[in-house]
Amino acid sequence: MHRRTIFALIAGATVLLPFSPGAFAETPPPAVMQKVHAAQQQVSTIGMEDYRKVVDSPGEALIIDVREPHEYAAGHVPGAVNIPRGVLEFKIWSHVGSSAAPQTAKRLYLQCQNGNRASLAAQSLSELGFTQTTAVLMNLDEWQKSGQPFVK
Repeated sequence: MHRRTIFALIAGATVLLPFSPGAFAETPPPAVMQKVHAAQQQVSTIGMEDYRKVVDSPGEALIIDVREPHEYAAGHVPGAVNIPRGVLEFKIWSHVGSSAAPQTAKRLYLQCQNGNRASLAAQSLSELGFTQTTAVLMNLDEWQKSGQPFVK
């Protein structure tokens, strides 16, 4: 009886606690990082300096922040649309025409906290037929600390 109550509390806390940027403070297992590095080899990537140019003048490009909604709400790059990685394949269509007639050649820049989720997201969109996906490899905290545009 006691174990079930503790388990329920632990499970409830796990489910109900909001994600925090510190949740990924631990180093991911090697298999996860291998997956991220493999994705980065398959997609286009840019760093902070080139990303700043995109943010300053995105043109027709779509900037997508793939972090969770509460991370995005805590602060984000101006002009970025929040589509969390976990629902990206389902929510992208309204931003690129429609699922019936998507603009698969639309330039998409995917950004997260450090580039890992963005890399996996860019790979996933490439697998769906998007031809102009780019993962931003940078640390969002460094972006903010260096005085780059940031909306809170």
